Amino acid sequence: MSTDADIIRRSVGDPLAFAELFEMHARSVAAFAMRRVGADAAQDVLSETMLVAFRRRADFDASWESARPWLLGIASRIVKRYRAQEAAQWRSFQASVAGDDHIGDGEIDAASARVDAAAALRALAPRIAALPVRDRETLLLYAWGDLTYEEVALALGVPVGTVRSRLNRVRRKLAPPGSHAAIRLTWMTKEETNGYFGTSA
Repeated sequence: MSTDADIIRRSVGDPLAFAELFEMHARSVAAFAMRRVGADAAQDVLSETMLVAFRRRADFDASWESARPWLLGIASRIVKRYRAQEAAQWRSFQASVAGDDHIGDGEIDAASARVDAAAALRALAPRIAALPVRDRETLLLYAWGDLTYEEVALALGVPVGTVRSRLNRVRRKLAPPGSHAAIRLTWMTKEETNGYFGTSA
């Protein structure tokens, strides 16, 4: 079975092969975009993401078998152009987290580990919205994009240590007012079961 890297490599000489990558990742990119900018703008973000990816396909790092972090990184940058709609986006975010309409039938098992995170995000939405852009982007790629630290780093073009540092900073900022303890984010992966994101860079 061809990897994403194989498909992209093949598409450099055969542009039509890029359609395979679209079919594999369009749903994931669209879902991420919808939670950031709403359903209407999400299709525009998806289209532009795939167009940018197609134009830059020769620059894809073939050492990464999956193109999903790369595509979500492109989508994340495109989303920034919709900042004028930020207030409406966050209202949409709160509504989507309150209901579980963003979880597809085939995603239930994978989403079960993040159910508590949805409740936490719903309560923390105003404070998440107030985070610095780069910290918020890192958090949402991790929480909504379901990426690993390494994949978030690839998506944002930063070192893994920077991702850890940002998430650790977010963790402290989202602590309950008056609390001296940093909040323990409930969508942690196994490597974070002690409640720490790692040392600051």
